[in-house]
Amino acid sequence: MTPAITTVRADCAADPAGTLTFELAVPAPAPASVLLLRRRGAAGGRPGGTVRIPLSGSGRPGRLRAVLPASTELSEGRWDAYVEEPGSETARTVEPGLRDLRALVDRSPDAGAASVSARIPYPTADGRLALRCWLRAPHAEAGAVVVGPAGMTVEGVLYGVATGEGAAVEARLPADPGRAHRFPLTFADGPSGAFAFTLPYGPPAEGPVDGAQLWQLWLVPAAGTPGVRISRILDDVWSRNKSFVYPTRAPAHGVLATPCYTADNDLCLRLEPGPAPR
Repeated sequence: MTPAITTVRADCAADPAGTLTFELAVPAPAPASVLLLRRRGAAGGRPGGTVRIPLSGSGRPGRLRAVLPASTELSEGRWDAYVEEPGSETARTVEPGLRDLRALVDRSPDAGAASVSARIPYPTADGRLALRCWLRAPHAEAGAVVVGPAGMTVEGVLYGVATGEGAAVEARLPADPGRAHRFPLTFADGPSGAFAFTLPYGPPAEGPVDGAQLWQLWLVPAAGTPGVRISRILDDVWSRNKSFVYPTRAPAHGVLATPCYTADNDLCLRLEPGPAPR
């Protein structure tokens, strides 16, 4: 009887185009034929929820290789990695090894591209290998964020659509759709996609802030057009909420304002009650 695979560890490397190469260390003589990617939350057998990548020899003993081309479309979400054994109905989880993602830093796709995709291998909290994937059409990529005393200034690049008359940034409070504030862009260059804006803290802070509020930031390319979520996905950071920390300001009495990213790398403005007056 051929022994089952017990532990598989995968090193990952990315190239500038976004192609990912996985090199798996598989205990001999246990076989493996496929690297399996499953999207969390996808129903069994549902199209777009499973991707199988053939494994082949890497030229090194005990090592197998799988290549995920940049052209392979993966739905947005988190994908867990497994290996399938020939003739087995079970799939084994994969542990993360070395991750060489230097080629993903400061990616600059063509501003005219209809969509932008990104996929970043990362270790889960329980020690498994997964991919965080984004697929945005269009997409507003956040760049530098400067925290001023009265507002936050953001630079970025818009992909897939050009800015026009009435281009603005909009802060929206999902918990209360009736609360939104729009401010014109301070800079917009349609051909290059570059944009900049300053979002003052004051107007969102004027409403009641009885608890923590997460205001989503949207770029409105022109008057009457749908907003585009402002995020940062074109580098090697799969979750920015704890690694990118900005200073807090107090725009109004009893209110604190802090720019922040969510765990899915969406840019937000967090408002929360300040310390009670003494």
